Amino acid sequence: MPGWQLKDTGTDARFRGLSAVSRTTAWVAGSKGTVLRTSDGGRSWKDVSPPGAAAEALEFRDVEAFDGRRAVVLAIGEGEASRVLRTEDGGATWTESFRNTDAKAFYDCITFFDSRHGLAMSDPVDGKYRILSTSDGGRRWKVLPSAGMPAALPGEAGFAASGQCLVSSGPSDVWLATGGGATGRVLHSSDRGLHWTAAESTIPGGDPARGVFGLAFRDRTHGLAVGGDYRAGEPSPQAGAVTGDGGRSWRQSTTPPPAYRSGVAWLPHSRTAALAVGPTGTDLTVDGGRNWRTVDPGSYDTVDCAADFGCWASGEKGRVARLEP
Repeated sequence: MPGWQLKDTGTDARFRGLSAVSRTTAWVAGSKGTVLRTSDGGRSWKDVSPPGAAAEALEFRDVEAFDGRRAVVLAIGEGEASRVLRTEDGGATWTESFRNTDAKAFYDCITFFDSRHGLAMSDPVDGKYRILSTSDGGRRWKVLPSAGMPAALPGEAGFAASGQCLVSSGPSDVWLATGGGATGRVLHSSDRGLHWTAAESTIPGGDPARGVFGLAFRDRTHGLAVGGDYRAGEPSPQAGAVTGDGGRSWRQSTTPPPAYRSGVAWLPHSRTAALAVGPTGTDLTVDGGRNWRTVDPGSYDTVDCAADFGCWASGEKGRVARLEP
């Protein structure tokens, strides 16, 4: 039975941002402006934090790496705390390519369709989620028109918990996870963020702490959603959901994860196996998300797998692990 093997990062930062490039190469991004990269399977970690990020206490919550040299990180927060930075030299130098100047915006997640085209999402501004778009690998960003975005529910927002509130599959499909509204919803766009349709997941909302926290799609039709109530000790029934039609409709997991889960990832080249992670453990499904069972009690916020079966998880207190056979 494969299991997580912790890798010593030498830091106590909380890593909610993770990008698995391969079994040997991974990037993590987290609290206190911290960004680390490994190129030897986690045996050693290079601190590649952007200069000044720690002094400004930037909260990195998402990282999208294209390889060991090129990566884009998202800092979250109100107003100018929300920023995008990119590197082309493995983190030796960073360039800030976006700084939010709208006090009403709060960016949560970022995703890339390929090495050039990507999106970032903000909590609702004037009643609608705001979408940023890049077509040059994150060098320049522009706000997309909001005409094709349905209205947000009262109290609705995204959760910057795992870098998985905005995920994509293939050249143009993208999904956005929500919480805090009356119901946990998943929004879908098939044209890189110009037009969206909203669907209710089976994961409950109704409270600012509840909703859909993480999404994973293995293709444009088969997806998983995880979430719940992030408050410790609060029950999270119906913490898992499945779609087979690209997110138009969602079915409740028969045996969902037993508690709040923030991150989820399909195992590479599998049509049925996936991992979900949260503060109280890791769950495995081998039937496409219908049934989950806990396989590890350790605390993780997010999980990501590369095509060569390099699966990584990261979370609080500097915890980063790789899945070992």
